[in-house]
Amino acid sequence: MKEIFALVDCNNFYASCERAFNPRLEGRPIVVLSNNDGCVVARSNEAKALGIGMGVPAFEAEKVMEENNVEVFSSNYALYADMSSRVMKTLSSFTPDMEVYSIDEAFLNLAGFNCSLADYGGKICRTVKKWTGIPVTVGIGQTKTLSKIANRIAKKSGKADGVQDLTDAAFLNEILAKTAVEKIWTVGIKTTIKLKRAGIETALDLQKADINWIRQKFGVVGVRTVYELRGISCYPLEQNPPVKKSIAVSRSFGKPVESIEGLKESVASYCSRAGEKLRQQGLAAGLMTVYVTTSRFIKNRYFNSHAIEFPTATSDTMELIRGALFCIGKLYRSGFAFKKAGIVLNGLVSEKRIQGNLFDSVDREKSQRLMQAVDAVNTRLNCPLRWAAEGLNQPWKVKFNKRSYRYTTRWDELPPVA
Repeated sequence: MKEIFALVDCNNFYASCERAFNPRLEGRPIVVLSNNDGCVVARSNEAKALGIGMGVPAFEAEKVMEENNVEVFSSNYALYADMSSRVMKTLSSFTPDMEVYSIDEAFLNLAGFNCSLADYGGKICRTVKKWTGIPVTVGIGQTKTLSKIANRIAKKSGKADGVQDLTDAAFLNEILAKTAVEKIWTVGIKTTIKLKRAGIETALDLQKADINWIRQKFGVVGVRTVYELRGISCYPLEQNPPVKKSIAVSRSFGKPVESIEGLKESVASYCSRAGEKLRQQGLAAGLMTVYVTTSRFIKNRYFNSHAIEFPTATSDTMELIRGALFCIGKLYRSGFAFKKAGIVLNGLVSEKRIQGNLFDSVDREKSQRLMQAVDAVNTRLNCPLRWAAEGLNQPWKVKFNKRSYRYTTRWDELPPVA
């Protein structure tokens, strides 16, 4: 049985999340900003039409946004993550085989479905919109790469009405001939340059390329891309994604931090978040790296990092905080205004396969019960428990001056009804 993949992609996801709870935003240009309201990280179609570029600093687009009454929001990560979870749960009702590819994308396996795939894709679009308020497009193909191309057409073509099926071989070649090679999944800038120098301009050109030449120039990744364009699946669904090799938590400060106390509070807060991530994924960390940096735009920039190894791999937030505070003691330099700090956890292992230590002085069972209790409490509280090392006022905290309500995760921020 041939594989059939459907790539379901949320349209302008962050902007759509804002619209789902604020109907007056429909048809209006929307921009979502990064941490500290620094750069544009998401735009509605209306904002794109105004020429507001992705990643541009907010101050550079300020005039355009003011003149066109653009709605500007700070990133609302709690809302976006919860809405993503709702979309994925909805999609899981359409097939038992699904891979969550990113916060706003998922691959579905439709092999063996005895129905019109285009009609089924339309049903997916209507259901997700009805149940979550998020508009999606569906691209269908015999490989992941082809479903990516199909999804791009579904977004741009008015005739597609949100769904594009590329399982028809005759129609497929027509589409590939119109698809620039740089628009192909896995084809980066350097690869694009090499391909165009060889006269390969479109996806159809790449599909027909000599496989031995591709292997010589681009290795196994290039060969897989060609096979995928030929309808031979090389990338199966990953329903059990591989264990992460690292977990990182970092933030730019809302305002520069000059004191060692401020740095310690910030990394303690990051350790708290990292500990939650470890436990959610059933992992423990054997190595921690802490880094600090000043602004890259000042003359005497300071950047440094320090790593420590835990005697026993851990997901205990208290151990992570102790390690991070030790690192800050090594990294801090007076007279510098620090702009950012972060932690990276490596040496990740399953919490069920932690190698014991003969000289370990920590009661691991007690530690595990405490962390489970803290996590259980925090999932039920609007104001979660905070470790003392994180501080109370946190003047360094990231700025979200234009953040909307966290409608779905906070009782005190439920949408008002007039």
